[in-house]
Amino acid sequence: QVNLVESGGGLVQPGGSLRLSCAASGSIKSISIMGWYRQTPGKQRELVATITSGGTTNYADSVKGRFIIFRDNPKNTIYLQTDTLKPEDTADYYCTAQVTTMDYRWLEVWGQGTLVTVSS
Repeated sequence: QVNLVESGGGLVQPGGSLRLSCAASGSIKSISIMGWYRQTPGKQRELVATITSGGTTNYADSVKGRFIIFRDNPKNTIYLQTDTLKPEDTADYYCTAQVTTMDYRWLEVWGQGTLVTVSS
């Protein structure tokens, strides 16, 4: 069993910042890619950013230059620093991880989501 727990969402004014966190726990041998996706009602979930265990990052064009993803491998935790937030960034943000468990199963795990609302 592997769980992801997100935190850090909330209400922020346009131009503001939030830092989201996602911690993985459970029967983890290793985690390759971790990332953030977001979803608004009636739309498909979309990529925000991903990061490999080696630190290689990938960002959606809509967040480049404003969001930064970083990772603490020993803690199995990733963070998403979101700056210069816009109303269109409002969404539920979901953490995901590709995990190899202690008994060598491969899992794609998702968190429950954390809501980010950008509004004045």
